[in-house]
Amino acid sequence: MTGRSRTSLLSLCLVFAVTAAGPAWAEDTDAPGLGGPSSVRAELTEGDGLTDPQFRSRFLQTNLPAWFGFKQTLKENANIDFKIDYLSLGQWSNAEVGQGHAAGGIARIYGTWQAFENGGLTAKLEHRTAYTTVAPQFFGFDSGAQSITGTAFNDIQLALTNLFWTQRGPNRAWTVQAGQIDVTDFLDVYGLVSPYTAFQNLAFNTNPTINAPNPGLAIAGGVRLHENIYAIASIADANGNPAEPNFDVFKTGETFKSIEIGYMSSQDRIYFDNIHLTFWQSDGADDGSRRDDWGVSGSAAWFFNIRWMPFLRAGISQGDAALYKATVSAGLGYYTRQTDLFGFGLNWSDPGEAFADDQYTAEVFYRLTVSPNLAITPSVQLIANPALNPGEDSLAIFGLRGRIAL
Repeated sequence: MTGRSRTSLLSLCLVFAVTAAGPAWAEDTDAPGLGGPSSVRAELTEGDGLTDPQFRSRFLQTNLPAWFGFKQTLKENANIDFKIDYLSLGQWSNAEVGQGHAAGGIARIYGTWQAFENGGLTAKLEHRTAYTTVAPQFFGFDSGAQSITGTAFNDIQLALTNLFWTQRGPNRAWTVQAGQIDVTDFLDVYGLVSPYTAFQNLAFNTNPTINAPNPGLAIAGGVRLHENIYAIASIADANGNPAEPNFDVFKTGETFKSIEIGYMSSQDRIYFDNIHLTFWQSDGADDGSRRDDWGVSGSAAWFFNIRWMPFLRAGISQGDAALYKATVSAGLGYYTRQTDLFGFGLNWSDPGEAFADDQYTAEVFYRLTVSPNLAITPSVQLIANPALNPGEDSLAIFGLRGRIAL
């Protein structure tokens, strides 16, 4: 047995050991559970998990009563809850290099089917397209920065990002998920991690020192070790490709592994009041396109008075496969009763030995929530010492994101 095979086998055993332990992760039916703000279950919930959200209007719900009535009937009679949405992002840069603008959109249909009391299916199908020559996800590079400024808005076209089964033990003693999984739904998450509802720059999403794979075949499990202490572990295809889902991981043995240990105020606030450490390792690719890598990240975020969420996050990686070698981010989110969200973040990153200077990023956004089904988010990103264009001292990227949901 090779060293890589032994590592993968041990990691797989670790996942099953974590999910089989007790007392365990008690995922509530209406709570995100093994997932963060960008997971399907979370996005099916109104109001960011806030208590008694006061929306400005019920636009679309009042305009399309038959549609929303059908969805409610399906949920009550067949335990199927689903949503269709469309997101669009435009970005503009003052950089003297590159295209100067980028735009793209994401159409999604996603939902859950609670087949049994302790088991159910989750699915998400997406179509991601670029309207311009450069997709927003790569606009930072095009503008001269070692930075992903439009996370998730790429041009992979049709993609199956979720198709997995969730199983819970008796009395919800443990939770395990297996199938086509996006590990960033639960990997190193906090309340402002979602690129669909909060920050757009990867510096403030999933930690950019983590070489997280694209959605692919995976298994993940969670356990509550104490009333306020939890653990999550996963093993996933390091070569995940949601545009062409496959079982090649059983041939290559190239996997991504993670384990997270964290503290939470309560299970239903796991990504609102959360302090954790995440350890990860990713196998290199046999074709040389990716080297072995591993690292550690930490995150602390706490939700005060159902309004304020300060956060502090950091990470390091030991290889060169991840976007950064080291990073530290800090910032603040402010939620209103109308479920608007103001976010401000600062980031320092070491892009690696190939670059002369460290890079600094700031992002400010305001999500205006018109209704549960419509939100508009302008943003500004400022990047100092853009690593790919050392002739520039800084660059600014202006963005406008919209989301409509049915």
